[in-house]
Amino acid sequence: MHEFRGLTMGTTWMVRCALPADNDISALPALIQSQLDRIVSQMSTWETDSDLSRYNSAAAGTWHTFPHECFDVLRHALAVAEASHGAYDPTSGPLVNAWGFGPNGIPGERPDEATLTAARRRVGWQRVEVEAATRRVYQPGGIYLDFSAIAKGYGVDAVMEALNAQGVVHALVEVGGELRGQGMKPDGQPWWVGLENPPAAENDSAQLSETVLALHGLSVATSGDYRRFFFTSGHDGTRVRQSHTIDPRSGEPIHHGLAGVTVVHPVCMAADAISTALNVLGAADGQRFAAEHGIAARFVQRSGTTHMETFSPAFEALCK
Repeated sequence: MHEFRGLTMGTTWMVRCALPADNDISALPALIQSQLDRIVSQMSTWETDSDLSRYNSAAAGTWHTFPHECFDVLRHALAVAEASHGAYDPTSGPLVNAWGFGPNGIPGERPDEATLTAARRRVGWQRVEVEAATRRVYQPGGIYLDFSAIAKGYGVDAVMEALNAQGVVHALVEVGGELRGQGMKPDGQPWWVGLENPPAAENDSAQLSETVLALHGLSVATSGDYRRFFFTSGHDGTRVRQSHTIDPRSGEPIHHGLAGVTVVHPVCMAADAISTALNVLGAADGQRFAAEHGIAARFVQRSGTTHMETFSPAFEALCK
C-alpha cells in the first residue's frame, strides 16, 4: 500500500494505491500533481490567467476556444443545470462573489439589494452558447463561469484515469473530500469510506450513526451548508445562517434546513454537481429529483437541535 498527498484547488488531495512490491512509484506523485495543476490552470477563478478567468473577463460578443477538459466540464455542468431547472448553475459566480464567498470576498454581512440585483442579472445558464465541434463558447457579456461545485470531482476522475493509464487499477483518490475508489486493498477488502456528517450540536441527543460504503467503481461527493457560512441577524433578532451554497434561482443562500447531501455515482464529476443541485433543491424536491433520475443520495436534515437522515431509493438499493 502506498499513500501520496499534496495541495490543490485551495484544499488537499490524497491517493492510496495497492501495487506489487517491485513497482517503481517514484513518478506517481508528480503525475498526480500535474493532472490537478492542469485543471487549475484551466478552471480556476482564483487564477487570473486561467482559461475560465480569461473567458469571464472577455468582452461581450466574443467566442472563445476551451481546452478539451474545460469544455467537457462545461457541457456536463450545463446538462445538470438543465435537468435541475437551474438549481445548479455554473454561471452563479456573481452571486457567490456578491455574498463574499468568491476569490476576493470577505464573507460576513448581507450584500445590499443593488449589489444582489446586479449579480442576479448576470446569472443564467441558458445564456451560455457552445459549439461542440469547435469547443467554442460564446461570451454574451457579463457571464461569469464558476466550476467550484464540479472541478474537484473532475479532478478525482482525471487522477484516477491517469493512474489507470500507468497500470494502477487498485486505488482510492480524494480531492477536497470528494472520493472515487476502484479495485481493492492488498488484503482483498474494498475501499471502505465513512460518509461525511454535519458537525453535531452540543445538545444533539440523537447523533447520526456512521454510514460506511464500499467504493468499488463508485464515487462519493457531499454538498453541505456547514463548510463555509456566517450569521446575520433576522427581523426577529434571531441568527440566520448564510451558507456559501447559493440558490441561483433566488440569489439567496439556502435556508430550508437541509444540512447536507451525499451522492454516490460512478463518475465523481457527476456526483459533485448533482450533490450541489440536490442541496439547493432541499429535502422534499431533492428526494423527488433523485427518485426520478435514479440517483443514490443521502439527505441530512436539521430538525430542532438534531439531525435526521433519509435516503433515495437508489441509495437504499446500494445498502442491501
